[in-house]
Amino acid sequence: MPETRISELVRMWIEGWVVSRGASDPIDEPWGWTIDVGQTGQPRQLARHVLPEPTEADVRKIVAATSAPGTWLKLFAEDQVALPWVGPGWRLDAPGFLMDSQLRPERPAVPTGYTLTQWTRGGVSRVLVRTGEGHFAARGQIATVGAHAVADQIETAAEHRRKGLGSLVMRTLQGTAYETGARTGLLVGTQEGQALYSSLGWTTRSPMASLWYEPADAA
Repeated sequence: MPETRISELVRMWIEGWVVSRGASDPIDEPWGWTIDVGQTGQPRQLARHVLPEPTEADVRKIVAATSAPGTWLKLFAEDQVALPWVGPGWRLDAPGFLMDSQLRPERPAVPTGYTLTQWTRGGVSRVLVRTGEGHFAARGQIATVGAHAVADQIETAAEHRRKGLGSLVMRTLQGTAYETGARTGLLVGTQEGQALYSSLGWTTRSPMASLWYEPADAA
């Protein structure tokens, strides 16, 4: 696919993420976007400041104005670059990776011993994989916004990993998004998830450092 600026990819990811999570509309800022997430059920999260091309000056300005625990920074930069820009009370979460992919029609087969349930509501398509006995095995969801879709909350139970269920969930979601008109897929994955998504043809576009504010007296 044609090369796209990181800021544009991040904007596309945010558009789908807020639909997926039921968050507020992003607020435009000179450096990126602010998203209120206090009503979405996200643990320890009140608001997110998302900076697609963070600078030290912008990050330090946000940090200086932050007093509310549960405020997060999503900085599209390496952890070691971003960490020196914040001060006491800021905690570093696991690194993330912004990835994209060209979507295509897919209808993967469900492995023997598992069942797959699929439904769509409010622009979000969900997949749930269970064992024959009805136990949870894997899940995921994807939010479609026009010509792009954002995969989110991909999870496989520990005892069911290495059985192709992550691939099943992703390929099912990708195919569903394609059928609704999306052609570009986006996500932010963990280091572990990055390997799965890469094997499915996704390309890493940028690292993402995640930090949240939790001063000692609020812990």
